[in-house]
Amino acid sequence: MAQSMMKKMVVSGACVVVGLTRRTSARCLATTGINLSTKTKERELPAEGEITKSVFMSQSTDVFTNLALEDWMYRNMDFTKHHVMMVWRNDPCVVIGRHQNPWLEANVPLLAEKDIALARRNSGGGTVYHDRGNLNITFFTPVERYDRKYNLELIKRALFRGFGIKSVINERQDLLVRNKYKISGTASRLSRLTAYHHCTLLVNANKNDLKGALAKRETNATPSTPSPVANLVEMDNRVTVDSLQTAVGYEYLRTPALHLEDGGQNTISKQRGFQFINPTEEWFPGLAQLKSELQGWDWCFGRTPDFTVSRTFPVPAELLAPSKVYSGTQELAINMSVVKGLIDDVTLNIPPGFVESGFHGEASVITHMKGKRFTSEALTALQEAMLTRHLSSDVRKLDEKEQFVAKCFDQVVNTI
Repeated sequence: MAQSMMKKMVVSGACVVVGLTRRTSARCLATTGINLSTKTKERELPAEGEITKSVFMSQSTDVFTNLALEDWMYRNMDFTKHHVMMVWRNDPCVVIGRHQNPWLEANVPLLAEKDIALARRNSGGGTVYHDRGNLNITFFTPVERYDRKYNLELIKRALFRGFGIKSVINERQDLLVRNKYKISGTASRLSRLTAYHHCTLLVNANKNDLKGALAKRETNATPSTPSPVANLVEMDNRVTVDSLQTAVGYEYLRTPALHLEDGGQNTISKQRGFQFINPTEEWFPGLAQLKSELQGWDWCFGRTPDFTVSRTFPVPAELLAPSKVYSGTQELAINMSVVKGLIDDVTLNIPPGFVESGFHGEASVITHMKGKRFTSEALTALQEAMLTRHLSSDVRKLDEKEQFVAKCFDQVVNTI
């Protein structure tokens, strides 16, 4: 019964479009009376008293499902008279901003080793770590009524009302406790008609995993700005994800839609309340396609802005020609440019002593890496290319010098 009621509510506020994709820009607004050709500034928006609110609680803990649900609602639902706050949590994952570099922002090899998902969201902002100890919140409104400060102030009020925790909003619009420790990051997405603002609250997240997952590497791209973080449970051990979800949810429902005022039970009684959301294809036709695109390599990694990596490696003395005397450390230098997640160009600068010791054919083997993904796929191509030079030999394996070169490339691609 509850599921059928929820399905009816969702469909009544949205156009259900089968096969909706990320590139689709049209919305069905037949039920709202809004003409797509009408400019945003000409829309007549309802008075505050005509707006109702809901708290949607996603029942999924999969980051790609929740990001797809967020995108589906943004594309399809009409929030003119109905503002929505969605609360959701994820299994361990790292979420990067729309224009960020995953190799710069996260320890990608560690994520694969620990089975921590990496996702790219549609909004801007910095990189965050999620696990079941995070509460994620998304505020949906018409674009004209997008108000990030209202949302953050509302969360501040919930923290103080529910747990006596004082917090401040800094110039970057992060929430801080004790004037230093970050408990929430924030980002947003705005279109001509609709906007959402989302943030994450650290409740009792695994800070060791957070630190390891967000380790940085050196490239020519611009990284996120790190901040000291704290869990809310460190401020008050009564805080849990469930209790915080309830506190923020009720603060949202007891507050009028357009200004910060405690309306109490009278305002709560006029809202649509808390509603469980089951983010499935049955409830939200087209959701599966959105999820598929969000978890694809082309979106998560291929959308990365172009970057370059440069590393130098000291060559072990035993791999150098013994007949020469060297004035300093002999170094092998690797420079690599990456375009759309694919290796576009590679240069390998080899010291003379290493060449004279018997390493040859470097130019021909590294060209096999071009066009490969900036992953172990490129290393496999390199090793296979070097092995082709051993076809006439009974032993098909890399010699010590080739192993050293392969190890250097591995460190370029797979280590921070």
